[in-house]
Amino acid sequence: MSRTAEIKVTVDLDSDNLPISIQWQATEGRGDGPAPCQAVMLSLWDSNSKTTAAIDLWTKDTTIDDINMHFFQVFHKMADTYLRATKNEELAAQIHAFGDGFGETLGLK
Repeated sequence: MSRTAEIKVTVDLDSDNLPISIQWQATEGRGDGPAPCQAVMLSLWDSNSKTTAAIDLWTKDTTIDDINMHFFQVFHKMADTYLRATKNEELAAQIHAFGDGFGETLGLK
């Protein structure tokens, strides 16, 4: 039996159309109601046109340190997801190594 799940992102904008708050919720998620976050990177693959559409947002008060840590963790998450999707351990390890180098350069490791 099929079912439908929904992910919703709500962005509050200031008068200059800059995000001041971001909330998200998912029907399959943990917790009740929307959860706040400071940044979101959403990538959507269109196999017909072979293109990726992306939404990249962060709130006005997100710090560079927060962005650095977010990217560090995203690189590692991408490696894990790539491994699950392709079973290519060698390339997943290379993505992890890149993430480690990124983190070392920024003093995160």
